[in-house]
Amino acid sequence: MSLRSIVGVSTKLLLPWATLEWRAGCAERCKSGSERRGRETVYRALPLTLLPMAKGFLYLVAIIDWYSRKVLSWELSNTMDARFCVEALENALRDYGKPEIFNTDQGSQFTSEAFTSVLKNHEIRISMDGKGRWVDNVFVERLWRSLKYEEVYLKGYDNVAVAQRSISKYFDLFNQERRHQSLNRQTPDQVYYELADPRMAA
Repeated sequence: MSLRSIVGVSTKLLLPWATLEWRAGCAERCKSGSERRGRETVYRALPLTLLPMAKGFLYLVAIIDWYSRKVLSWELSNTMDARFCVEALENALRDYGKPEIFNTDQGSQFTSEAFTSVLKNHEIRISMDGKGRWVDNVFVERLWRSLKYEEVYLKGYDNVAVAQRSISKYFDLFNQERRHQSLNRQTPDQVYYELADPRMAA
């Protein structure tokens, strides 16, 4: 069981420009694979990063939609075993459907039987990078650095529950409000849901 489920934190997003009904329709189109219109859907598990607390530390894993940069799911753990990575994966598949390709680095959590068996059972192609493209690595490094300097280092979390709530708010803002030059100054949510509903791009 992950720390998220213990403290009962939810990271469900409600976009200011999208109703729950519209979001539900987009989610169904995403799950069916129709939203990419010829583009292969790729999810990526970002390399684990270490987050300091007032006392001790936590490990963070996040799974993103690689095209839109949207953070689909994330989990915290005080150990480096594969279980919290598997839970993040299962949550992403449950909430957003399965991609054609799932990309990871070659960390032991992602090469474990527990993790890869979930992908194989869903018939998802597995891609494991070595060093990866430099531009991809730059995005990952920027995301983790921004999270730490804009959130983690400033807060000095006293406990896991506080960390969960605060990081949840950060990723909500990242998905909904942070505009990216590589996305034509759009937010990850705007790009992701435009792919799910072409009418949003009109």
